[in-house]
Amino acid sequence: MSDIANSESRRAIVLLSGGLDSMVSGGLAREQGYSLAALTIDYNQRHRVELEAAKRVAVALGVDRHVTLPLNLRAFGGSSLTDDIDVPKDGVQPGIPSTYVPARNTIFLSLALGFAEATGARHIFLGVNALDYSGYPDCRPEFISAFQHLADLATRMGVEGQGFTIHAPLQHMTKADIAREADRLGLDAGMSWSCYDPTPDGRHCGLCDSCRLRSKGFDEAGLRDPTVYA
Repeated sequence: MSDIANSESRRAIVLLSGGLDSMVSGGLAREQGYSLAALTIDYNQRHRVELEAAKRVAVALGVDRHVTLPLNLRAFGGSSLTDDIDVPKDGVQPGIPSTYVPARNTIFLSLALGFAEATGARHIFLGVNALDYSGYPDCRPEFISAFQHLADLATRMGVEGQGFTIHAPLQHMTKADIAREADRLGLDAGMSWSCYDPTPDGRHCGLCDSCRLRSKGFDEAGLRDPTVYA
């Protein structure tokens, strides 16, 4: 294998939202020896503070390129993150909550796939998990497996036998596991942002599903939660 081919095979795109999960996913990619580029999607989400968190995390991970791509999903709406719909704050309930953004991970992974092929990267990391989560359909292992197949069918690199690997290293972790991994990797969890409905003074609301799952994870891990809640 040539030096160029070898460098491309050890290069990864990290989908970086600014949240705890994507931060740990990137940290695990770095630990495995990949050189990293990060892709953050500015989809005009109501919790735009996470975009600043993504910048902090990208620096901490030592990525060599960080692209923040504007994509106004408010034009579609259909979610309490992109529309004038209240973020639910009654605790994690059965079913798919209004914070689900239609086809978000499909859209984001497609963009990451384009970024990967354009730059010669053959690995994509994202921080989805299917244990302590809000029930989103595009966080399930079946979805990741299906997108892996799609990536090989839909790209020149895939057709030419230089396919991609979609990594979801947190897939079967609890939030407590993820909090422990952040600690083990030496990542400051306080850099990350989880809240879907930040307070005007820039704190986590403490009541949305994402806040509840985050707090639960640190509590069950026996770790200090660095998050400032309202």
